[in-house]
Amino acid sequence: MDERLEQTLLYDFYGELLTAHQQKIYEDVVFNDLSYSEVAKEQGVSRQGVYDLIKRINRILNEYEDKLHLVDQFLKTRKLAEEIHTLADSYLAGHDINDIHEIRRLSAEIMDLQN
Repeated sequence: MDERLEQTLLYDFYGELLTAHQQKIYEDVVFNDLSYSEVAKEQGVSRQGVYDLIKRINRILNEYEDKLHLVDQFLKTRKLAEEIHTLADSYLAGHDINDIHEIRRLSAEIMDLQN
């Protein structure tokens, strides 16, 4: 997965667990595309301090994912939903009964992910 997409997903799921200061710095660097130097100047800290904080936040977000697996579950559910969508389109176009069985199997798999 693209690093930027991974950072975005991790932050979307776990960002609220960070402190307000961590959120601000992370958003400025990752989402607002400010340089470490720009953020450091704005925050009154060193460039190295911003760099170290971003590395620590990335580690924290990855540790949350390692324990909770919310992003992984989201991505699996999304992939299964895309497969269902494709099969439903195929069924509507050609009425293949096998597509219905596959749709039922995939939807059952999604329901199992939620338990």
